[in-house]
Amino acid sequence: MPRKDPCQKQACEIQKCLQANKYVESRCEDVMREMLRCCSVHAENSVCCSGFVQDLKSTDAPSV
Repeated sequence: MPRKDPCQKQACEIQKCLQANKYVESRCEDVMREMLRCCSVHAENSVCCSGFVQDLKSTDAPSV
């Protein structure tokens, strides 16, 4: 039996929040932080983190 993705709950919470708030990301910052926290621990074992971590890396780049 496949194991459950460790960050699936957080990914679903982001989707629910975005839908409830007409996709205004600023209203979902708290659930996005939870996803970041989960991905910082489980990125290697979570399919849900694959795109999220990629976005994080591009926003972490130092601005010149």
